[in-house]
Amino acid sequence: MKTIAEINQRIANGSVVVLTAEEMVRLVRAEGPAAAARTVDVVTTGTFGPMCSSGVYLNLGHSRPRIKAGGGSCTINNVPCYTGFAAVDVMLGATALPEDDPRNRDYPGEFRYGGGHVIHDLVAGREVTLTVRGYGTDCYPRRELTTRIKLSQVNEAVLFNPRNAYQNYNVAVNLSDRTLHTYLGVLRPNMGNANYCSAGQLSPLLKDPHYRTIGVGTKIFLGGGIGYVAWSGTQHNP
Repeated sequence: MKTIAEINQRIANGSVVVLTAEEMVRLVRAEGPAAAARTVDVVTTGTFGPMCSSGVYLNLGHSRPRIKAGGGSCTINNVPCYTGFAAVDVMLGATALPEDDPRNRDYPGEFRYGGGHVIHDLVAGREVTLTVRGYGTDCYPRRELTTRIKLSQVNEAVLFNPRNAYQNYNVAVNLSDRTLHTYLGVLRPNMGNANYCSAGQLSPLLKDPHYRTIGVGTKIFLGGGIGYVAWSGTQHNP
């Protein structure tokens, strides 16, 4: 069995053998897991998919004069953030919607812009409009602030996602006689289609169903950066 130190040495001297996850699946199928493990040093495993239980918490930094968002209100591009924290800590959920979004009043709704779009705009380096309203204190006398900000200008921004992967959350069909509009897309009646959202054979939880390699503290890539598994995700049921 190769050690991490040995693999790092191979990376350093250029002799490392690297496969993508899809290539590794094919190699294991052809030669078996033991032979594949002997041959390959590194497997790249990044996948991409949407997940509604996602968000970002921001420490906005202090304005002059200071304003207390905690207990007040905050929007970014008119999308509300949760402010029940300290003075300039806010949480933006991916499914948050502007107050004036028609939602499903004109069914089915279009949901053109929400929290996920704000997060995308921030990561893309775009300017967004921040509006904060507070009740004012001696320490934080300002009561209202509207300004333009970029991700690079906030004090801290951390993606924190209560749930990001599933073992049993893959396919949706519609057995009824009417069209259903769901968060997995439009489902046609009488099993007219099937919508799915899964990394399939590349899914980390499907590849490791008993959590032998994945757990609290496991290092991951998240949104292009280094992250960690913080805890079991919401609705986790071993």
